[in-house]
Amino acid sequence: MAEQKVSSLPAKLINGGVAGLVGVTCVFPIDLAKTRLQNQQGVQVYKGMLDCLAKTVRSEGYFGCYRGAAVNLTLVTPEKAIKLAANDIFRQKLSKDGHLPLWGEVLAGCGAGTCQVVVTTPMEMLKIQLQDAGRISAQRPVPTAAQAAAPGPAPSLAAPPTQARPAPPHRPSATGLTVELLKTRGLPGLYRGAGATLMRDVPFSMIYFPLFANLNALGRADLQAKAPFWQSFLAGCSAGSVAAVAVTPLDVIKTRLQTLEKGAGEDTYKGIVDCTRRILRREGPGAFLKGAACRALVIAPLFGIAQGVYFLGVGEALLGLME
Repeated sequence: MAEQKVSSLPAKLINGGVAGLVGVTCVFPIDLAKTRLQNQQGVQVYKGMLDCLAKTVRSEGYFGCYRGAAVNLTLVTPEKAIKLAANDIFRQKLSKDGHLPLWGEVLAGCGAGTCQVVVTTPMEMLKIQLQDAGRISAQRPVPTAAQAAAPGPAPSLAAPPTQARPAPPHRPSATGLTVELLKTRGLPGLYRGAGATLMRDVPFSMIYFPLFANLNALGRADLQAKAPFWQSFLAGCSAGSVAAVAVTPLDVIKTRLQTLEKGAGEDTYKGIVDCTRRILRREGPGAFLKGAACRALVIAPLFGIAQGVYFLGVGEALLGLME
């Protein structure tokens, strides 16, 4: 009976949703730093993850580190539910006599990554605009008091112009962005960068899920039994960090393509190939690994928490209480 509960779709959806909410809440500030670091082209506003977080807190407050979190928390439930549930369903369908070969594990991961893109693309499209707004604001020059004043007599030479207080950073809202994109570009506007998202998420899932399954099975004779929480957590962290770093170049391309507002002198791109060429020509191969450490620090605990919560069977417990 326990195995039937684990394989039920409603339980998988609940587990995936709860796991996503917990994980995103814990690691979102690092994800914000990743987005801002990846979008830097010319002007280096931030020197690294810690510098980015410190400057964000200083200029935007503590909750500035959670810009765009509402979008993630709203859509991560269906996204993670689809991803984790789809992988399990594909694994069940491809298994024969309880055994799943490596090609089946890779194929199941591919299917899971493909299914999640329908939610991931608009979620990341909105999230990136909200996360990057502070970086764009930080690049705008602060006018002096003399420049900001209305036309009038020239200021006294004895009193040099002082810096005016910087204007508060532009804070777009998810609702406003959604309405604007739908009004100006239609539904395709929310799915800008869908090809790049697919190009990132499918390889990620093809690496992550087989690696997680094998790490989660280490040292266990009975593979049908549920793994201990700590093993699922560590397996999720390890597999997540490996897969995250492996696809970071694709994540950089996706982030650049989905960013609508650019800073002074920053490139805009026509597509995946054009983006790849321009980054390589202007910034060199190293630019494709921007934010790799941040991405590993985001994905490792995110998937560790996700798999741990998923294997705790929260969905099964909730469904049991409802029966």
